[in-house]
Amino acid sequence: MLVCVAVIGILAAISTPYLPHVLQRQRALTTQHALVGHLHLARNSAIWQRKNTVLCPSTNGRECAGNTDWGSGWLVFIDANGNGRPDHHADIIRTTLHPAHTSLRIHSGAGRSNIRYLPDGRSAGSNTTISICNDTDILLMQVVVNNAGRVRNAHPRADQPCR
Repeated sequence: MLVCVAVIGILAAISTPYLPHVLQRQRALTTQHALVGHLHLARNSAIWQRKNTVLCPSTNGRECAGNTDWGSGWLVFIDANGNGRPDHHADIIRTTLHPAHTSLRIHSGAGRSNIRYLPDGRSAGSNTTISICNDTDILLMQVVVNNAGRVRNAHPRADQPCR
């Protein structure tokens, strides 16, 4: 019994310094999966409803933030008239808001403040990469959207700087 307690104590002492890193990676992976899920939701909604659908960063869950910082959350909505904002509350399909104390930075490439899906499922003109970084500007995960509307996960090499 004493040997088991000693082994558990040694293992706990060895693994404790790595715990924050593991937790941060897990948060980044969870965020990556959430983004991919919302991108699939936006694309499927565009196809099924035969209307333009937009996924954009949002700080309040009601309108697009108009920037490339996705760290506060995002918004999926039907944009039937192409004005880049939900005209009615019923146009909003899903919102996700993140707590302000998160240690992750989430941003898309320059000039890509939203991802627009056309009724045929393409994201023509909205291809982008959304990067998930830690608070020391190390790239943890990425979500890549191509012009055809397909989404893929990207796992960068270790300690790659955030762009």
